[in-house]
Amino acid sequence: MEAHGPAPTRRTLLRSGAGLGAAALALVATTATAHAGDRRPRRAAAYPPTHWIPASTSNYRVSSRPTAYPIEFVVIHVTQETFPDAVKIFQDPARQVSTHYMVASADGYIGQFVREKDVAWHAGNKDYNNRSIGIEHEGWVDDPAWFTDEMYASSAALTAAVCDRFAIPKDRDHIIAHSEVPGSDHTDPGPLWDWDRYMELVNQG
Repeated sequence: MEAHGPAPTRRTLLRSGAGLGAAALALVATTATAHAGDRRPRRAAAYPPTHWIPASTSNYRVSSRPTAYPIEFVVIHVTQETFPDAVKIFQDPARQVSTHYMVASADGYIGQFVREKDVAWHAGNKDYNNRSIGIEHEGWVDDPAWFTDEMYASSAALTAAVCDRFAIPKDRDHIIAHSEVPGSDHTDPGPLWDWDRYMELVNQG
């Protein structure tokens, strides 16, 4: 997502629960994501804990991926919003936007908003939406303080698991920035996102 105005201070938001944790997500109904239909041998990286926070059904398209479309990319985003405000956007049927996952800054908490089999509207490009998993990260592109150790570690574990599940190469041709999607006018995750560190974490082990 892109910016919607000036950001509140990170310290205020993190201390007031932007990192969320279990208490701030009373609406979360289930833990574990849908991984049915995975026929590949289980030498794959394990999915980190994720929590189901459904997006509005008006903000994504039901599908049967990877049967309907191959899943070939992971698209990395930065919200330009706090985690709670981004949740409100994904659950607002008028917004016509969603993501598969979002990672919180303070503790690496992961919410899942759209099933992997379904098409989230995150990339601004229908073809890439059809063929990708979108991962949002709480924060602002011009403030790397939001990109915590916990966020990098949690997100990298998630990306590694997605890549293993769908046989996506763990390289920068397939794990891409939102700004690298053809036709995108977005800048996230921005020049302050540490791609070298992130890719090392994705590929470790």
